[in-house]
Amino acid sequence: MQNKTNDAVQNIVIVGGGTAGWMTAAALSHLLKGSSIAQGCSSAQGCSSAQGSSLAEGSSLAEGSCKITLIESEQIGTVGVGEATLPHLRFFNQRLGIDEPEFMQATNATYKLGIEFANWGQQGDAYIHPFGDFGQPVNGVPFHHYWLKSKQHGNDHPIGDYSLPVVAAAQERFDFPSQDPNSLLATYSFAYHLDAGLYAKYLRGYSEERGVIRQEGLVESVQQDSESGFITSVTLKNGVQVDGDLFIDCSGFRGLLIEQTLETGYEHWKHWLPCDRAVAIPCEKEEQPLPYTRATADRAGWRWRIPLQHRTGNGHVYCSDFMSDDEALDSLQKGLDGKPFAEPNFLRFNTGRRKKMWNKNCVAIGLSAGFLEPLESTGIHLIQLGIMKLIEFFPNKQVDSAFSSEFNRVMQMEIERVKDFLILHYHATERDDTEFWNYVRTMSVPDELRRKMDLFKQTGHVVKYQEGLFLEPSWVAVYLGQRFLPQRYDTRVDGFSVGDMQAQLDKLRVEVLNSVQAMPLHKDAIAGLENQLNDGWKNTDMSLYGTRSRNFH
Repeated sequence: MQNKTNDAVQNIVIVGGGTAGWMTAAALSHLLKGSSIAQGCSSAQGCSSAQGSSLAEGSSLAEGSCKITLIESEQIGTVGVGEATLPHLRFFNQRLGIDEPEFMQATNATYKLGIEFANWGQQGDAYIHPFGDFGQPVNGVPFHHYWLKSKQHGNDHPIGDYSLPVVAAAQERFDFPSQDPNSLLATYSFAYHLDAGLYAKYLRGYSEERGVIRQEGLVESVQQDSESGFITSVTLKNGVQVDGDLFIDCSGFRGLLIEQTLETGYEHWKHWLPCDRAVAIPCEKEEQPLPYTRATADRAGWRWRIPLQHRTGNGHVYCSDFMSDDEALDSLQKGLDGKPFAEPNFLRFNTGRRKKMWNKNCVAIGLSAGFLEPLESTGIHLIQLGIMKLIEFFPNKQVDSAFSSEFNRVMQMEIERVKDFLILHYHATERDDTEFWNYVRTMSVPDELRRKMDLFKQTGHVVKYQEGLFLEPSWVAVYLGQRFLPQRYDTRVDGFSVGDMQAQLDKLRVEVLNSVQAMPLHKDAIAGLENQLNDGWKNTDMSLYGTRSRNFH
């Protein structure tokens, strides 16, 4: 189908700033300048391992053809608590041509090798979900099956001892992954801890340099076409009317366009993810920043700790059915590392998603599309995924339903698979010390998650699929880290004698430890950012990282 020039989208209007709005503006403005962002970063895994992706056939997106306006008001604050990221953000920045050291200095960022989960399986337990592999498959059998057999024969080393990013995180070390696919140093990836407000500010400057128009103001009314129901314009309180062909709703929980105007509907997931409140407090840092996020289970939820260069981000996600605001604040304050920088910021949310994230000529990106608590740092990733899928299925003014339907299918699948993974953290627990933990341990779970858990329990195998954020190593990390052990291992492992197998495990464990001890300390890597400048970033071949990243989530 060939689009006529007058059918091409001429005006894109983004309602709302923050991380979602300015990430959207930055990506679209970069693409409209004729850049090649579509060549490597629109897949669900962050970057395609082969060709990447291009705009869908029939798309009307043409170089230099669009005006992009972002409407935001300084009177409306942003949530600003999503400071931990996944490795996919590296590829987003790289495709925009953003220099890593410059970005890290601008956002007070640190490196991240994974997430530590404390007290989730039982009180006193702790494990790290890494951005990397546990060992490597042998004869097509995943490594954790060998570890399971060795455990039955007296091996008391946790599976994390065979993961380079787990050991590096525990020893507070960091180095960039090797580009040699045969190296042990190529078995992991990394992400960032960053100040989300500073990241939005950084991308605002980036976007405005590329022609994005920022319009200050509050939206007072929304105009729609009487026949199609498409949004035609928004009117601000100061009387300014902003016309558009395509509208991006980045207005946060309010869903100003997608819900308040188009009444799209919302699917609630409180039964499975009962936490509905959060309180956040930044504080002074009293130690060198760690290269991992910490998520500590509490009486009725969990507390996060995110180390930045200049401060520590702290928060408490909890269920109001089992804990009051005062109790949640008290628990959070008792765990702060240093003096608070600000007053507590209380948030209320409804876990779930819009029934459609693309409705008519409106696409919801970020919190307006749905909300999942930041247990696995998925907020910014889902923003990025929505942006890249919009680029892939960029429409003309008529918005072919094939584009919007496929966008909705993919985004629904992605967010629901993340939902299942988050539910696993709560449900796969042995805790029975509070009413909250008794509830989540015994609640019914979605059929697809039950199928996955039953398969692993009975066989040790992880359900595999082509699309979805969290792949086998992630599921293994949570299953084994929370004592959800299978009843048997893959029988092909019995082809190795116990002695030979244990010898190979011991060899790998020593290699991991020696490789980690040769890595710089994380604090030194952060201190050396100024010296890095552009070295090893803009000229780095990221295709290797893009390919291997499929195994790291």
